[in-house]
Amino acid sequence: MVYRNKLLVLLFISTILFANQNGIINVLDYGAIGDGQTLNTEIFQKAIDKCSINGGKIIIPPGKYLTGSLIIKSNVSIEILNGAVILGSTNLKDYKEHVPELQSYNDVFLRYSLFYAEKAENISISGEGTIDGQGSYFVRQTSEKPQRYMNRPYIIRFVESKNVTIENINMQNSAMWMQQYLACEYLTIRGIKVYNHANYNNDMMDIDGCKNVIISDCFGDTDDDGITLKSTSNRITENVTITNCVVSSHCNAIKLGTESIGGFKNITISNIVVKPSESKTKITGHYAGISGITLGMVDGGILDGVMINNIRIDGPQVPIYLRLGNRGRTIREDMPKPNVGVFQNVSISNIVATNTGQIGCSITGIKNQPIKNISLSNINIVFKGGITEEISLDVPELDDHYPESDMFGILPSYGFYFRHVENLKVDNINLSLEESDTRYAFVFDDINGVKLSDIMLRNKLAQKKNYFIRNVKNSELEDSMIIH
Repeated sequence: MVYRNKLLVLLFISTILFANQNGIINVLDYGAIGDGQTLNTEIFQKAIDKCSINGGKIIIPPGKYLTGSLIIKSNVSIEILNGAVILGSTNLKDYKEHVPELQSYNDVFLRYSLFYAEKAENISISGEGTIDGQGSYFVRQTSEKPQRYMNRPYIIRFVESKNVTIENINMQNSAMWMQQYLACEYLTIRGIKVYNHANYNNDMMDIDGCKNVIISDCFGDTDDDGITLKSTSNRITENVTITNCVVSSHCNAIKLGTESIGGFKNITISNIVVKPSESKTKITGHYAGISGITLGMVDGGILDGVMINNIRIDGPQVPIYLRLGNRGRTIREDMPKPNVGVFQNVSISNIVATNTGQIGCSITGIKNQPIKNISLSNINIVFKGGITEEISLDVPELDDHYPESDMFGILPSYGFYFRHVENLKVDNINLSLEESDTRYAFVFDDINGVKLSDIMLRNKLAQKKNYFIRNVKNSELEDSMIIH
């Protein structure tokens, strides 16, 4: 019996040594306790530090593991197994403050995260387990900016890191944004599930100034924005492919902006289903969502080369919203305000939208700074309608406002409102109403170059003619609409 016990001990030790020599570390071997109450921060960090020396994988087996901030280092992969739950500590003292070397608007007040990496390479978090931020414990102390964003940790914040993979994991209940990737390169996010309804600012993901990004096969249900591209630093978000996702949001399901300091280039978004949230409560927005697609450029920068295709939108108030404004936010308050940004070369096609609100879609630049080269094609939208009062054609400019699809209120068109646009193509569009409405289908105001073709208006319920034009040059509008 003694000999057998010694043999088992030797076998156990040799198994651990073999795993460690092959770059595999099980956190239980370092003393982790998965009871949901014991703080494992030091044990997890020790495993990460050890793993980073020669590179390898950290295994987190089934159990509930409470932890504070962890710093992910180069050549470390973390695999959270099915049945394993990483619980973010509810005590802010367990989180380290991190201010990245790269300046961005957010790092003035957003300093905490559960997983943090900066200038790391070849890192990943994968597996079929769950990361739960327990974000409802971090109460927002004020509605004032920027204090209202403070002291609420992200789950993931990776900065200036390369070859990053986030795959298959479940993420829920962040105190702030679920995950931000700032100025990262070669980023892949695949097969994740996000449920984020624990607090304010509960975005699904924020891709910020990153280059060479693939996002695919993801599910998200969030109180705030869903799949979100931002540019809060001078870095441009570019070369991004987003495909095969299902997204629900009380705010904007697919969004570029609001922050656009660097801008956006070469973005393709395809095969997305936008559907109502399964959450029965909300903190911000509308239950069915504010918008399906939002492109909002108000802080300078350049938006150039965006293709959006094959999107099914069910529920949000406004299916499509494009906005060039001039809020002019800078990284720091003492920096000079940027010039108005550039917004050009956008193609939106093969869109089906139902269960919309009464506002209508809008595509607007600002006076003497038009949005350029916009193409809309193969779009079928059922609008709610139901507006019986007269809506003024003099929509306020609101150049310096936060860009939200309901910012203008009820628009004078139930379908599309275009203002300050150059080179607009609208082809194969089918619009219909659920309720009688006094507004136009289209309003064109200050447009240089517009071509409409194959427009189908199922508008027996419409009480006005099909479109209103004001200050329009180089137009091809006549005989382009079929009325049913």
